[in-house]
Amino acid sequence: MVNQSVVTLSSLKNYLELCKPNVVLEMLFTAAVGMLLAVPGLPPVEKVAYGLLGIALSAASAAAINHLIDRRIDTVLNPHRPLPNNYLKPSQVMVFAGILGVVSMALLIVKVNVLTAVLTFISLFGYAIIYTLWLKRATPQNIVIGGAFGATPPLLGWAAITGDIHPHALLLVLIIFVWTPPHFWPLAIARQEKYALVNIPMLPVTHGEDFTRLQILLYAILLLIVTLLPYLAGMSELIYLASAILLGFGFLYYTIQMRRYKDAKTAIKTFWFSIIYITLLFAALLVDHYVRVSL
Repeated sequence: MVNQSVVTLSSLKNYLELCKPNVVLEMLFTAAVGMLLAVPGLPPVEKVAYGLLGIALSAASAAAINHLIDRRIDTVLNPHRPLPNNYLKPSQVMVFAGILGVVSMALLIVKVNVLTAVLTFISLFGYAIIYTLWLKRATPQNIVIGGAFGATPPLLGWAAITGDIHPHALLLVLIIFVWTPPHFWPLAIARQEKYALVNIPMLPVTHGEDFTRLQILLYAILLLIVTLLPYLAGMSELIYLASAILLGFGFLYYTIQMRRYKDAKTAIKTFWFSIIYITLLFAALLVDHYVRVSL
């Protein structure tokens, strides 16, 4: 009985790891912000609950497909994952991902709206198939192009509440789209040798670290400019504006440090700050939405 319990807990842990829970939680946070920004007050609790659950299941399905497709290169890149260690069989992962995807779509269609289901499916297919199966192995601009699929959660959240695609929701997508390359490329620099070993054409592998560091800096400048758009478009007020400027210059500081100190440690610090950055930026949007401070 004890051994069976241990096996069951171990299996649950492996299935949970397939879902990339940390990534999914960050996506859900930005989706929730999109939901809350979509209306002046508070959105319907039922729509929020079903919307977040459907988006979460879809993201988990895409993550599991990512594990499945990348199982061979993960013997080098992520040897701790369930498939490289034979903790789960490919067939088990395929069934698991399929169930999550079907339940997600059914839930969104029945309990939320068709638009959100369609947009969520496009995001799932784009990340799991177009990015993981093709773009990742085809071009050093993989993370730039593929970032469009990972940038959709705020739009999904907004659409779940309103049933439409609003320009302000697209602004949120644009912010995450521009943030994705300077977020991911520092990690790619730190793991450059591993990517080279498995022939994945990440930018540091194909164009070198110095070029990649320059691109990270340029994208951070572009990101600072793009994050001013919600204020300029009348979507937010001074709390967000001040936060966007401070956080933007904070990100710039880290990217400049990467140009000065060309080591993996500084790159990893930049990667982790980028996660803090996007979380605080969207939190600032939320605070500004409910506590309006203007000139």
